[in-house]
Amino acid sequence: MIAARLRRGDEVRVVSPAVSLGFIPEDQQLTARDRLEGLGLRCSVSRNAEVMDRFDSSPVGARVSDLHEAFADPGVRGMLTTLGGYNSNGLLEYLDYDLIRANPKIFCGFSDITALATAIYARTGLVTYSGPHFTTFGMKRGIDYTMEYFERCLMREEPFEVQPADHWSDDPWYEDQENREFVPNIGYEVIHEGEAEGRLLGGNLGTLCLLFGTPYMPSLEGSILLLEDDEEVGPVHFDRELQSLIHQPGFGGVRGIVFGKFQRASNTDPDTLTAIVESKRELDGMPIVASASFGHTTPQFTFPIGGYGSLRAGNGTVQLSIDVH
Repeated sequence: MIAARLRRGDEVRVVSPAVSLGFIPEDQQLTARDRLEGLGLRCSVSRNAEVMDRFDSSPVGARVSDLHEAFADPGVRGMLTTLGGYNSNGLLEYLDYDLIRANPKIFCGFSDITALATAIYARTGLVTYSGPHFTTFGMKRGIDYTMEYFERCLMREEPFEVQPADHWSDDPWYEDQENREFVPNIGYEVIHEGEAEGRLLGGNLGTLCLLFGTPYMPSLEGSILLLEDDEEVGPVHFDRELQSLIHQPGFGGVRGIVFGKFQRASNTDPDTLTAIVESKRELDGMPIVASASFGHTTPQFTFPIGGYGSLRAGNGTVQLSIDVH
């Protein structure tokens, strides 16, 4: 099930399923609004978005209510999450999936939002999106690639090929918007050559692990996985997360894997990642590429969870194509 593309003039609701909007400085919120208005979108804010408790979040009931209200409101055409965090999986048991299924809309976020976006797809069949948060648009520099692929994925109908960004950054941009560190990007790195087509699933691997063994985990059969993790996860932790994913029912039907860029503090450099992959014979013969422009580094492309994609890696080149339908 595919929600209608966003169009100029559409209302996008800012929701806070994890970290509260009250945690975000006002100047970054204003910049984010300006960015989205530049795309022709109108921003509204859910009634409990800025409620904040000791965990920089809000009560489960408040977060669930805001999501239900946004899905039920005929004037709202899409939702952007405020930020990630740690607790969006606490909402899954309380969501009205019939309501969501009856009111398909764009839903976009990443990091901890992986749990929520994946569960909605698993329980309703509604394609959701791994992409920028509302606060991502509060970035003043280095945002062009992110905006381009947000628009391609959510505001256009045609399939698109994902080119790697020409730069990347792992700096805490929200602390200093003017003094940024941008590094030239060498592009995709091929670990295993091959070709694959299938449904796209994934996002933050550590968060996806929270769904294993629950009714909120979709089938892996026939999928291409797009996986990333943040600086809190080192090589040994990523290794066991990946192994846990391999143990999931249906993993034998996975057709390919695309890894996003790792933050420097994770100490998961390309050689380390390759060693992890090569240690798992279940991955033998599967096309696998790394250093794609998504994850907790910037910039990032948007991709559909439940959409269709193809991966071709060989002769030193990589082609990653995405079709939402």
